[in-house]
Amino acid sequence: MDALCGLCQSAHPPFERAVAYGGYEGGLRDLIHLLKYQQVRPAAAVLGRMLGETLANLEPTLPGGTMAVVPVPLHARKLAQRGFNQSERIARAALKHVAQPSRYELLTGVLERIRETRSQIGLTRHQRRENLRGAFAVKTVGAIADREVLLVDDVFTTGTTVSECARVLQRAGANRVWVATLARTLKVTSMFAVPELGEEEERFAAAANV
Repeated sequence: MDALCGLCQSAHPPFERAVAYGGYEGGLRDLIHLLKYQQVRPAAAVLGRMLGETLANLEPTLPGGTMAVVPVPLHARKLAQRGFNQSERIARAALKHVAQPSRYELLTGVLERIRETRSQIGLTRHQRRENLRGAFAVKTVGAIADREVLLVDDVFTTGTTVSECARVLQRAGANRVWVATLARTLKVTSMFAVPELGEEEERFAAAANV
């Protein structure tokens, strides 16, 4: 499911389209927290299936050819602390649930987070942009030059992070950038609804409250 918020429509973001599975609340938020903050790694498989469903809805609008799938990276220090990049794990799991796996190529290490940034919480829109300016770089330009790129992250909050990543990717030669996330926090139209969780999702979400 997807919808463009009024902010995205008026700001003309540097990506073609952004889609998300649901709102950042309830069981979906609990599942994301299980993976990110409690290191319950099996949750990535459940979240990956959710993102796979989102990609299935997006596929009819995507251009032909192989999409380069690029997870939003963590800084090396954060990666060492957490032990894994949640966006990469979710993207890898999601590609197991798409109808045409050959249509996607997961590229890890192509986009790097070269500068640590402070938390975006509580920052204004301008401060968020400044906080992320120069934080990302493309390590392997040839891997994304003249290609359609699918940028994957866990949560779309204001769009500042994916917008900065999209700009960096396009400066390095990417053709167009599309964005897929599990959840988003912006208010959107009634088209944007949270689907009910299945039994497996409910089991993982319940564990978050134990």
